Amino acid sequence: MTRRAVYHGPLGPLTLTEENGQIASLDWHDRPGESSPLLDEAVRQLSAYFDRRLTAFDLPLAFGEGLNADIRRAMVAIPYGHTRTYGEIARELGVPAQVVGQGCGANSIPVIIPCHRVLGATSLGGFSAKGGVETKVALLKLEGAASLLI
Repeated sequence: MTRRAVYHGPLGPLTLTEENGQIASLDWHDRPGESSPLLDEAVRQLSAYFDRRLTAFDLPLAFGEGLNADIRRAMVAIPYGHTRTYGEIARELGVPAQVVGQGCGANSIPVIIPCHRVLGATSLGGFSAKGGVETKVALLKLEGAASLLI
């Protein structure tokens, strides 16, 4: 059964979707539905994150399978307030940096799986969420990683 809950915060409405007892997606729309205890906890954790009271999410996540799952796990391993480059993750996984960029773009649970913490070697890289790179910068500033952008 698919369930949904909406978090209303500084980036606008974020809809969380739960499938099979895991957070399966976060999208930049207002799509309410039937919530659950897991989604209520996810909304609570998002609120704490945006209030700077939470630096690591503790939720069961649907990472998927294969290389995209490996890329998502590498993103989750990046600590709050820190960044890594597409190339660093690529070397760790033994794949081209472009593949890591594609995996970041395919991340179905942004913010919670922090694709915003992955940068290009000489640029911010992209961000596929609403607001694009400006949203990426806002998330990095929230985490105190803005000094890394200079």
